[in-house]
Amino acid sequence: MNENASSALKYALSKGFQIHPDAFKVLEKIDSKELEIIIKRVVREKAKQNLFLINQNDLKMFVGSEIDENVENKHEILSDPTKKITSAEGIEGFGVLFASRYSKLLKIISQRAQAKKLIQIDIVKGGKPKDEVFVGGLLMDRKIERDVTKLIIDDPSGSLETLVFNKEIQPIANSLLVDQFIMQSITSGKNGGFVTKEIVVPDVPDHVTNRSKTETYAVLISDLHVGSKYFMEKEFGDFVFWLSSPDPIAKKIRFVLVCGDVVDGVGIFPNQDKELLLVDIGQQMAKAAQLLDKIPKHIKVFIIPGNHDPGRRALPQPAIPEKHNLDLWNRENFFMIGNPSVISLNGVKVLMFHGQSLDDVVGTTPGLSYSQPAKAMRMLLKARHLSPIYGKRTPIAPETEDMMVIDEVPDIFHSGHIHVVDLDMYKGTLIVNSGAWQTQTTYQASVGITPTPGIAVIVNLATLKVFTKSFVD
Repeated sequence: MNENASSALKYALSKGFQIHPDAFKVLEKIDSKELEIIIKRVVREKAKQNLFLINQNDLKMFVGSEIDENVENKHEILSDPTKKITSAEGIEGFGVLFASRYSKLLKIISQRAQAKKLIQIDIVKGGKPKDEVFVGGLLMDRKIERDVTKLIIDDPSGSLETLVFNKEIQPIANSLLVDQFIMQSITSGKNGGFVTKEIVVPDVPDHVTNRSKTETYAVLISDLHVGSKYFMEKEFGDFVFWLSSPDPIAKKIRFVLVCGDVVDGVGIFPNQDKELLLVDIGQQMAKAAQLLDKIPKHIKVFIIPGNHDPGRRALPQPAIPEKHNLDLWNRENFFMIGNPSVISLNGVKVLMFHGQSLDDVVGTTPGLSYSQPAKAMRMLLKARHLSPIYGKRTPIAPETEDMMVIDEVPDIFHSGHIHVVDLDMYKGTLIVNSGAWQTQTTYQASVGITPTPGIAVIVNLATLKVFTKSFVD
């Protein structure tokens, strides 16, 4: 027996474990370099169950156990901005971007019956409509003043200020996101100006969710922050170890979706170096690749970038550049895609978006907080846009096409960024914010964010039922 195997067995014996004779046949087939790590994890898991005998079944999963071929694992990448990014420049570039946003969202809202009555703003301002008319455009500004909310919208023909007095629709008006598309029913006010009677947003329609034909599971995770001293390497290692286990759920997992911030990055915020274990982006990516590569090869892994990952930070983001992750790009079961992307898993449409804009949504919308990020994600579905607010914390690139518009209605909307696990169901769309694998940072503590790290969110694609599995002791 070689030195590594001998050391691994001595470790198990020192912890009060016995080794069944049938286990030795499997031990001989395991890579000796991995053996010590495997034995330590087996010991840890079995000790939790007060079982102190290591047998063949505990080890055979590490020598290529048979995969159930009846579990469907088809995928298709429906939308990825990586190859579509063609940034314009300056004010003119942003003009093109917002023109694209307007036309895309106008097309979506045109499916509403009210849209047949839409009139351009310049025509409305040119006369004094006696009856109700509909106008639509991007919300340039919203001001809440005691008993009235002022809205200013903009279309290609001009801008228009409207006043909301109606108590029933004021909550809708007050929750609108600046720069989102809205349609309003308005009338002329008695003292001049225009009064809002109804507000319509693009919104996602109620829809029948697509389902997998077989009981197949997808795991949704985010925000590893490899390289940070707060990264939970042990817990993440236990998660990856569990994916190879004989657990009946784990055996049916065919997809892992990583929703950005794979690494902590370098120079992302002031004095970040004080919170890093790995101060070089290459070292961080190499460590991340080493950890992720232990995911079983029959599981497909989809990775989008976040604001901490290498590459461009403005939205939309292309996939993490190949020069930073050769070890990940060159894996048959790994798929590096941009932020945001839409993928189909056994026919179930999943919108993956890291979630940078949730900071702006929470910060500008009354009643929202970081403790319930799914509510903020619901606001994005209603707006049919992933980052409507311009000029706040979220950098937006002046693309010739607005790729942040939610063109297709997703069955699952998956985000991260906030580090808090939260779930919701909205009009047939499952909303998942998948938390993090990083303990509370000094910044989070300073602003009162309490993360819920070390939790895997698992979705049954046949039923869309969700459960969570914590890897925190």
